[in-house]
Amino acid sequence: MHFSLSFLSLVSGLDTVIGIYGGTLEVPCNSGGAVPEHLLFSKWKYDTDQGLPGDLMVKQNGQEATVIAKDPYKNRVSMADNSSLFIAEVTLDDQRTFTCMEVVVGIINEYPVNVVIHKAPENLELLDKGEELEIGKLAKIGQCNAVDANPAANITWYKDNKILSADGKGVIIETSVLVDPVTGLSTTSSVLKYTAKKEDVNAVFTCGTMHLVGQPQVSSPVTFTITYPTEHVSLQVLSEGLLVEGDNVTLRCVADGNPAPTMFNFYIKGEIINVVDSDSYTMKDITRDDTGEYKCSLAEKPSLEASANITVSYLNVELSPSAQLVKKAGESLAVALNVESSGEYKVSWTKDNSVVKMDKEPVFNNLTYGDSGRYECQVTMGPLRHTASFQLIVEGAPVIRQLAKRRGEDGQHKVLICEAEGYPKPAVTWSVNGTSIDESPFVNGKITHKITVVPAANLTVYCTAFNELGQYVQGINVSSLFVEVRMDKQDQSEEGSQTKLVVGVVVGLLLATVIIGLAYGIYVKKSKQGSWKTGELENGSSEEEKKLEEKVEENSQKADM
Repeated sequence: MHFSLSFLSLVSGLDTVIGIYGGTLEVPCNSGGAVPEHLLFSKWKYDTDQGLPGDLMVKQNGQEATVIAKDPYKNRVSMADNSSLFIAEVTLDDQRTFTCMEVVVGIINEYPVNVVIHKAPENLELLDKGEELEIGKLAKIGQCNAVDANPAANITWYKDNKILSADGKGVIIETSVLVDPVTGLSTTSSVLKYTAKKEDVNAVFTCGTMHLVGQPQVSSPVTFTITYPTEHVSLQVLSEGLLVEGDNVTLRCVADGNPAPTMFNFYIKGEIINVVDSDSYTMKDITRDDTGEYKCSLAEKPSLEASANITVSYLNVELSPSAQLVKKAGESLAVALNVESSGEYKVSWTKDNSVVKMDKEPVFNNLTYGDSGRYECQVTMGPLRHTASFQLIVEGAPVIRQLAKRRGEDGQHKVLICEAEGYPKPAVTWSVNGTSIDESPFVNGKITHKITVVPAANLTVYCTAFNELGQYVQGINVSSLFVEVRMDKQDQSEEGSQTKLVVGVVVGLLLATVIIGLAYGIYVKKSKQGSWKTGELENGSSEEEKKLEEKVEENSQKADM
């Protein structure tokens, strides 16, 4: 036969065994000692409620045990070979003294054992819970019941998993025990009364018990709404970062009461705005004029108020000019930058997306073609950033800044270089045909034009630069490569007189050419004054130029002779 035995604990003095309610209890004979030799029989008896002994079982040596008990033990008792008594389905009625008697020839030994039955509570319930706790007022948290236990359970209260100890003021614990008249089991009831504080918002309350047997038990947690009147208000300015003109800003009136108030007054520019079922008010499209102090208060208690300052930052930039404008070369241009700001700001300039090292407006007293471009200023104040720009075009009739020549690297040709300024872009032409024509990019009103020529005779070559506003002509003397070659290759053995004669003729012709050129230059200077307005050639009138060209050509022919 198999029995599920409960845990036994021995008590000093009279042997005591503890059984678990509803289980099978083993009661040892002679504290579990060995069966004596020459044992005639062993017998178990118990103390009845009337104080008289009652028989349970008897076992002859070498024979099976015999049940001699009547109800309530008739069908619940058995005996082991070592004379231990087993009692099934123990109840509190089994808490009595059982005696084992061992009979040896001439000797009778009796071993009384006290039986105690323990039972853990069936459940632990937290009942009759409150809903709200008001700060400073003693209120019932709930009633915790540990049902059907033996001995009666002890109940402990916890707040946020920390033991609450009764102090008779803020914490009061009332405990009572009720015994079931049928089963004899005890139900412990514990009532907690507690005075809430502000810090008890979201506090968790539980009750628990640690019985002599079984596992610890803890009730389901409970929380409460903690109510208290408003004592303080504060005004919050809800904004992401710096407030600037055009933003929306929300004012929030925060009260420390619970439940929170639902009616507030907002004081906006001398006007009282009442807000119901909300704690916020939004100001839209704020301007610099909205900078100042704002207040809010409880509608039902205006004396509870709070204030906050709002600062609206602004940065306005005006640039004159602000669009595209066309100016004449040599004119002046005034640039004005007007900045309105709520704080310190920085200015930076760029021209055609390149940084210009200046923190003030550019100054143009005498505009040049190089001043053309897109000017942009950037004004920053903290995270605020504004840009303004204008496009400047400097225009004028072309001017040839440089007309030069150089001998080619192979010595067989000459390179003529004409550098002109003007806007719109000047077109460049030459009075002679050439090869390897090269034109530079048009940058800052400048263009450079190159041609390669092989002059067969000494001549004056004219470069003409023109656009829709006028033209400019300039000439340069170019000597014949063949004359230079002949001069280089002359036989050094010729007579001195012939050499002198040739040299004299050449020098004379060159002097004549220089004199004509100087006279032509003086004439050009006198006639330059009205060239931008009339569009005439700066080197003289057409008829005079033809006469001058004829003279230059005549001199060149004489030089070739």
